[in-house]
Amino acid sequence: MTLTANPVAARASVRAERFGMTHSSLTSSKGEKPAVQLPKRSYEVAALRTDGSLFIGQSTAPTTPLFESAFSAFTHGSLIRTTMGPVAVEDLQPGDMIHTSTGEPAELAWIGTSTFSPADTGKRTPLIRIMPDSLGPSRPERSLTVGPGARILHTPPALRGIADGKQLLTPASRFVDGVNVIQVTPPTPTRLFHICLTRHAAISVDGIEMETFHPGTQAPRDVSYSIRDRFLSLFPQISHVSDFGPLAHPRAPETDTH
Repeated sequence: MTLTANPVAARASVRAERFGMTHSSLTSSKGEKPAVQLPKRSYEVAALRTDGSLFIGQSTAPTTPLFESAFSAFTHGSLIRTTMGPVAVEDLQPGDMIHTSTGEPAELAWIGTSTFSPADTGKRTPLIRIMPDSLGPSRPERSLTVGPGARILHTPPALRGIADGKQLLTPASRFVDGVNVIQVTPPTPTRLFHICLTRHAAISVDGIEMETFHPGTQAPRDVSYSIRDRFLSLFPQISHVSDFGPLAHPRAPETDTH
């Protein structure tokens, strides 16, 4: 993906900046360094600032779940439903208008992308491949591969007892059945993406409603202040975790509840 200015957002002055974050040491709130240093990964961001100007940046940061989840939902070629029609995720630009499950489009405010290479962490990145019609007619419309950070607005049978009739944002990995939804672990580097709108939402990706990025309420609290500040600096439109707003739909628990 080449992060470039969108003609729709031409009102913004294009300024390429770097985050200036190059150290991967995780420091606790008491200033104590852990015994084990996490691997690093390079993350790229294109976003609209609060004043409407365009931010483009790249940063190296530790591969904690908080960082990884923000860049690992969609694979290259995934088609996002926009007001201009289906657009591949790598061709989206800040300022594009994205259709949401509520029927009201929302502005694309942030795009994050990274290359997930086995050489970075010493292990392969698990992807989920969903066969056509696995979750219903044209859901998805074609074979769709998503990353470990993807959540789908669909309640699996095992969770219907706790869903109270609502659709849950469920990790894609929860749908793996070995037949219609399978896990694949490519040995080569994989480019993954995630996006934020001006509000949290479910969007259509190849016919499946999937969530835009939101860190949740607990994950930012589970890290030190320094790591939280570093994470938030990847989002120039965000000054506090609360700026992500409320979740558009309830999330399924990460693990089985029975």
